[in-house]
Amino acid sequence: MASESETLNPSARIMTFYPTMEEFRNFSRYIAYIESQGAHRAGLAKVVPPKEWKPRASYDDIDDLVIPAPIQQLVTGQSGLFTQYNIQKKAMTVREFRKIANSDKYCTPRYSEFEELERKYWKNLTFNPPIYGADVNGTLYEKHVDEWNIGRLKTILDLVEKESGITIEGVNTPYLYFGMWKTSFAWHTEDMDLYSINYLHFGEPKSWYSVPPEHGKRLERLAKGFFPGSAQSCEAFLRHKMTLISPLMLKKYGIPFDKVTQEAGEFMITFPYGYHAGFNHGFNCAESTNFATRRWIEYGKQAVLGSSRAGRLAGSRLAPVLLAWIDSRGKVDIDHPGSNAEPHL
Repeated sequence: MASESETLNPSARIMTFYPTMEEFRNFSRYIAYIESQGAHRAGLAKVVPPKEWKPRASYDDIDDLVIPAPIQQLVTGQSGLFTQYNIQKKAMTVREFRKIANSDKYCTPRYSEFEELERKYWKNLTFNPPIYGADVNGTLYEKHVDEWNIGRLKTILDLVEKESGITIEGVNTPYLYFGMWKTSFAWHTEDMDLYSINYLHFGEPKSWYSVPPEHGKRLERLAKGFFPGSAQSCEAFLRHKMTLISPLMLKKYGIPFDKVTQEAGEFMITFPYGYHAGFNHGFNCAESTNFATRRWIEYGKQAVLGSSRAGRLAGSRLAPVLLAWIDSRGKVDIDHPGSNAEPHL
């Protein structure tokens, strides 16, 4: 039987929420609330935190932070279908990275509106490969910040980490991402179809595309048709994060999708089995990790047990731990209210 949240947001559009400080204090409760409004149907939602909330007083002191393994993103392809290859570069500091990002060679081109920049992105994807300071272990949150602290969200995933002692970098620990113009994240869902949270600390915006979870299979079929070689060598090849498909191609083949631009100081939430992709407008810094809620448990079982997506979990140390945990602790004591919890927005 369809729950009330399944009947809300029937067009599966990306929704934006503006919590008060009181609503913002309890992360799991607020995620439950936005789902009660149908936000998960789009696979992606934006949350704009209260103006008085700040994760860090200043970013002036991070210039010497080291990006251990920057990657140069080499893109091949044409007509809205591309494959991205990552070439590892030598370590550099944030200061060095920013200097490159803002140089004439790599800086953002002039544009008057987002649509113009988006066209330039898809048109110039294969030229002048940018460098992405991705997967940098660490957090920019100050220790005293409790609300929406990406290093300690207090969800099911934190319980699993506590009980198993297993940490998987970037999955149940925070990662930092230093972007420049044209750096991309290819179409993918999260490991084990977990949720993810992304906070843009500072800098230029980040644009996102998302396909509603209910249409994820259609995107997979389309990608397999366009990239048969990749599909043959790995059924779950989209998890390799190498495949870029333009919105024009999605439109042409009738794949429902939506897009949104994340500004500095805003959060994006991706939902279980929500395919997403996107690009950075210029020099910026984001922080992200994965998390889980009660609603994820069914997705987690499918992700582990479903033969059609078993490939995505190859080599994952977290999969057997999560499966064992789901079996032994199906009912968990997480603050996750019912539909009667409705903060005022």
